[in-house]
Amino acid sequence: MQNNVRPETMERITTKALADAFIAEQVKAVREQVGDKKVLLALSGGVDSSVVAALLIKAIGKQLVCVHVNHGLMRKGESEQVIEVFGKELDANLIYIDATDRFLDLLKGVSEPERKRKIIGAEFIKVFDEEAAKLEGIEFLAQGTIYPDILESDGVKAHHNVGGLPEDMAMELVEPVKLLYKDEVRVVGEALGLPHAMVYRQPFPGPGLGVRCLGAITRDRLNALREADAILREEFDKCGLAEKVWQYFIAVPDFKSVGVRNDKRYEGWPAIIRAVNTTDAMSATIEEIPYAVLHHITDRITHEVEGINRVLLDLTPKPIGTIEWE
Repeated sequence: MQNNVRPETMERITTKALADAFIAEQVKAVREQVGDKKVLLALSGGVDSSVVAALLIKAIGKQLVCVHVNHGLMRKGESEQVIEVFGKELDANLIYIDATDRFLDLLKGVSEPERKRKIIGAEFIKVFDEEAAKLEGIEFLAQGTIYPDILESDGVKAHHNVGGLPEDMAMELVEPVKLLYKDEVRVVGEALGLPHAMVYRQPFPGPGLGVRCLGAITRDRLNALREADAILREEFDKCGLAEKVWQYFIAVPDFKSVGVRNDKRYEGWPAIIRAVNTTDAMSATIEEIPYAVLHHITDRITHEVEGINRVLLDLTPKPIGTIEWE
């Protein structure tokens, strides 16, 4: 399966049996491709990179070197889950880098969305590059490229998948799921024994919470955003909306309004709920959330999260509004 075209005869992977057959086939192909050499993978904790990591661990074990860079803009518990699942349960050869301070120091005072994205992307490459330079005998680079990436891109998305690795890293690519669609990757992930929450993780932008902490990022507002987002996710899980809604998150803008807490004037940021459904991310519709659920989420966020005193709901479909705010 070295070419980039999915054969018409290839059956859609919908069952564990089909997933197991695919895994066996890829394990054999990877072993043939790699031999006794080492493979490097940027493990974000997203669906695609996680499934590729689990598949390669099954195929080549410790020959795979996973690098997880925590840029300080992950959602609550995500880096911890990567360490738990890959470092402990799967006993992966995992390098964990907490680069929070590096990223947040560089982003200080930067409010323009595109500049924020560029800083985060460039620094990610730098951190990853530094780690790769410390390793010896790496001849292969694994990527979580999936079939829609190939269909959509002429190399644009490949850059996005690796985190945009430098051209001069002369490594051969290992892309075991490149002929699969997202739903198939999830079936394969469950067959590999990955946690359901990881396999069904929502799409998450490369710059992470950096594009949801609107304007110039401050640590206190980023922390409030992370906590409010965790509450939203928890409540959507409880009421069954998590599996129904394609993407849901909180955005926190850089302004305050007056409120009341403990009978005192209290200035805080608003938390904006965004919950959308889409098939292709080119257009999106708004998910209807029951008012009882909204009231409960609002109550929890305003009482439990330091710095937030209002909860708003974004009712804008795409187009007019993009899915992310920045």
